[in-house]
Formats: sequence, C-alpha cells, structure tokens
Amino acid sequence: MLKATEVIAPTHQHDLTLTLPYELRQKSRLRANLDNGGEIGLLLPRGTVLRGGDCLKSETGEVILVQAAAEVVSTVTESNPTLFARACYHLGNRHVPLQIGDGCLRYLHDHVLDDMLRGLGLTVGCERLPFEPEAGAYGGGHHHHHDHHHDHEH
Repeated sequence: MLKATEVIAPTHQHDLTLTLPYELRQKSRLRANLDNGGEIGLLLPRGTVLRGGDCLKSETGEVILVQAAAEVVSTVTESNPTLFARACYHLGNRHVPLQIGDGCLRYLHDHVLDDMLRGLGLTVGCERLPFEPEAGAYGGGHHHHHDHHHDHEH
C-alpha cells in the first residue's frame, strides 16, 4: 500500500489521482482506493483538509492529485443580497459547511435545511457536483507547521 505523508504545491504533473468526497478530504488518517484501484494510506498532519487540485507526495516519491468527488448538494441562487445574506446567516448559525459564490451557495444536501430556506423565501435546487466549502475565517484548511514564541510576563 502506498503511503502519503505530505501535501505539496499543486502541479500539473502527477502520477496518480485520488477522488474523495468532502467528508473524507477532512480526515488526516485514512485508507482509501486510488482511482486506478490501488490502495493508499493518508498519514497527514492533524487538521489537514484537502481541496480538489491539491497534491500529495508519497513516501516513495509519487505525486497524487486529489480530486473533489461529485456529491449531492443543495444549491441556492439568489440575486437579492438581503435574502442571500439571511440564508448564509441561518446556515452558518447551524455550523453548516458552505460553498459560497456570487449569488450562489451550496451545502451537502439536507431536506430539513432545504425546507428552512424555502420557508425564508429562497429557491433551493438539488445537484450532483464537487463540494468545496469555505475553509473558515480562522485559518481552516491546510495546516502548515510553524512555531509561535510568546513571552507572557505579568
């Protein structure tokens, strides 16, 4: 089994591909199947969240391109900025991972959330697309190791 231990800068040259849904791209320890059927073990730094287009490097030097799998998502398109903000507020208040674009937002399909948004006057559709939610305001996503030194004198 191939083992990947490092996220590297995206590159156009890769040896293998790994397609994963969002749920599995959040795991730093994972056993999965490459797109060619081979097995891979991810042993990444804790807190690593992979994005479509990221590259991994195996212990033996292979470069693996990560692809975001198509998933069932709910899509809201809204041109009214107040309604759009209201939808983002209510979903964010529930800690729902959101993919936000210009007048469009997506989340993993959930009929209860769909009904809530329809009740607010929004139109909700269902699609099958790769899901790439916001990384978060506090440095979510990749975690690269660096040292912080603080002197706390009172």
